[in-house]
Amino acid sequence: MSGSVSGSSSEASSGSSVFRVLLRMQIHSGMEQEFEQTWFQVGQAVTDHPANLGQWLARSQEEEGVYYIVSDWADEQRFREFEHSQGHLAHRTRLHPFRSGGTMTTMQVVYAMTGTGTDPR
Repeated sequence: MSGSVSGSSSEASSGSSVFRVLLRMQIHSGMEQEFEQTWFQVGQAVTDHPANLGQWLARSQEEEGVYYIVSDWADEQRFREFEHSQGHLAHRTRLHPFRSGGTMTTMQVVYAMTGTGTDPR
């Protein structure tokens, strides 16, 4: 992620250039596994965009059928260009049948901090 710093979590850098999008998606009951697979298959439509810095899919531990998608972008203007592109339209079209609801929140990253923990995978 742009603006992140390697090393101890006490180190921080300004993340002011990073534009973050957070989607909350409610998936129809029984369609969660197929949604995850389809999201992964069409995910290149997002990560192939030159302004995309990365994206993540997370399943809620508290709410059944709720997923969060986080994507980081170099800036808002280029995210909005992608949002209105044919590539994104195709991406949304493939995922729409799984959704029973959702919201989108956008934000500007103020600071980014990287922890020192190790990934158990």
